[in-house]
Amino acid sequence: MTETGNAMYAGGANPSKAAALRGIPSARQMTEWIQHGWRPAGTLVVVGLALLLGWGVVNGKHGLSAWQQQRMQDRKLQQEIQELQQENARLHDHIQHLKSDPDAIEHEAREQLHYARPGEVIYTLPEAPQSNSTEAGR
Repeated sequence: MTETGNAMYAGGANPSKAAALRGIPSARQMTEWIQHGWRPAGTLVVVGLALLLGWGVVNGKHGLSAWQQQRMQDRKLQQEIQELQQENARLHDHIQHLKSDPDAIEHEAREQLHYARPGEVIYTLPEAPQSNSTEAGR
């Protein structure tokens, strides 16, 4: 039995040849295509995923760029903390000095509050005028 243009499986005819003639790939052809065709495609997919993952590691929300930025901010804050601790220690020493030294108390009163001893006269001089750029050029 045959149809026009297509061979049908009839008794002793080879089924793979009949399938090939009909345009349907045989199991062997499918296996070869899977082995040879999918490997390169699979490799491309894996490489693409690896590149995407690498980009995410470098530029992602928690990537290397963000990590470096956080590290720089951490260094800046650590330096600021150290400076504030030094200022705090200096002010603490100044407070202890004022509590224990009467001469230091007198010095601060004279400097900040403009206190004077009986019989002293304090002269306050005006600040020196700032020179303009036109006067500096003459």
